[in-house]
Amino acid sequence: MGVKQRRNPQYEEGVRHFLKKRWDAALHSFQMVDASNCSDSEKADIAYYLGLCYTKLERYNDALLYLEQVITGTASPLRSCQCRLTLAYIYVITRRAKMAEFELDRLISSGFKSVQIYTMLGYSAWVQKDTERAIEWYEQAIKIDGENTTALNSLGYILADCEKDTKRGLELCKKAVQQKPQNAVYLDSLGWAYYKNGDINEARNCLRHALDIAPRQKEVINHMKEVIGNESP
Repeated sequence: MGVKQRRNPQYEEGVRHFLKKRWDAALHSFQMVDASNCSDSEKADIAYYLGLCYTKLERYNDALLYLEQVITGTASPLRSCQCRLTLAYIYVITRRAKMAEFELDRLISSGFKSVQIYTMLGYSAWVQKDTERAIEWYEQAIKIDGENTTALNSLGYILADCEKDTKRGLELCKKAVQQKPQNAVYLDSLGWAYYKNGDINEARNCLRHALDIAPRQKEVINHMKEVIGNESP
């Protein structure tokens, strides 16, 4: 019976740092691995971790290079799925909505369905100002998990902001804030939903709380200006 070869110590160190969310240290360790002494599967593992480290560090162009290597290689379906999802996330964050949709559509056609996929599709549609499709995708997300705060907040905001169903929008935003009361984005959405329902006092209170948490958040500032400007003299 053969002896299992021990992995490269830099690789093992990188994994330890990664699991502890020390992204810079993990990246450095994986970069120090001598790829000439690695098998193809080990190289794929390194590319996978490098892609995730670069994503966590918001070095998105570098991340894309390694994530694509994993997808075009011989990675397991689950790992390919994770990398496609990460690619889609990067494309959404960098406002490349069509490319994000391409990756997400590939996942759905492969049988992968999740709240995260649907919420990213919803956001992608919203960025492209396709309100109806955004609502449809967020509704799909809530069908899977009615307590998902991202889906609740996003759908609630859209329903209120576009005045599709301001009362339901308000209730959905309330549910998101109940779960995460210190989330400035969710408080902003709730404040805006109150405003769209004609409750200026509650709108101002929520937006003030959001500004206490995130004083430089432009959208919260703009919403507060709108609310204050429409207060009764």
